[in-house]
Amino acid sequence: MSALHARFAELHEGPRPLLLANAWDAASARLLQEAGAPAIATSSAAVAWSRGYADGGALPREALLSSLADIVRVVRVPVTADIEDGYSDDPEAVAALAEAVAHAGAVGINLEDGSGDPERLAAKIRAIRARLRATPLFVNARTDVYLRGLAEGDAAVRETAARLHRYREAGADGGFVPGLLDAEAARAIAQAVALRLNVMARPGMASIDALHAAGVCRISLGPWLFYRAYTAAQRAAAAWLGGDPAPLFEPGLDFATLNGLFA
Repeated sequence: MSALHARFAELHEGPRPLLLANAWDAASARLLQEAGAPAIATSSAAVAWSRGYADGGALPREALLSSLADIVRVVRVPVTADIEDGYSDDPEAVAALAEAVAHAGAVGINLEDGSGDPERLAAKIRAIRARLRATPLFVNARTDVYLRGLAEGDAAVRETAARLHRYREAGADGGFVPGLLDAEAARAIAQAVALRLNVMARPGMASIDALHAAGVCRISLGPWLFYRAYTAAQRAAAAWLGGDPAPLFEPGLDFATLNGLFA
């Protein structure tokens, strides 16, 4: 097991949950490290948008790997990559991509089930484990039961737990449940499945402390940091184009600071 992989796994066991602010390129990743991030996660949506593609499987494999290599090159902390559904229904093709991601320097991946048969994701995880026998990779299995509204209430808890149990049996290390906001539902899922449970921050979610007490060990921002960064850029550009340069010259990051990160 590599030192970075071991460190990443340990971050899920601390007295506080692992908080991940997702990056999309080298600059955003380096700034997150400078802000104190103990690990870097990518957002598949943010990476796709930054490369000029829509989210949802449109990002070319080569573009994904290029962005990932740029991120790994400029940080010293562990990096985990969101690879959506692996960009293929073929388990062997997904395993080959996971291997390429590991060779690019990532210590983990997110791999999602969407609205399809959960056995498809289980088969992909098994293929990854078979192909990467000697290569440590933290496989975070994402289930979209809550995000896509595949079930509600107690039925959502049961379906999520059943899917995560299947993924654990296939070889997953973590279970990612975006859309899960309620601490009691999180507690029920965490008690039912022996996986490192993680969720995505969204408006209306329970407090970080409440989620951690319920068994959540990792919370990620997904594309929210990208939203904030590009909202600020859009507003400053609109002000400038309207004849008001003041927002552009407010105190903040400057040439010397940014250039110094990579000099």
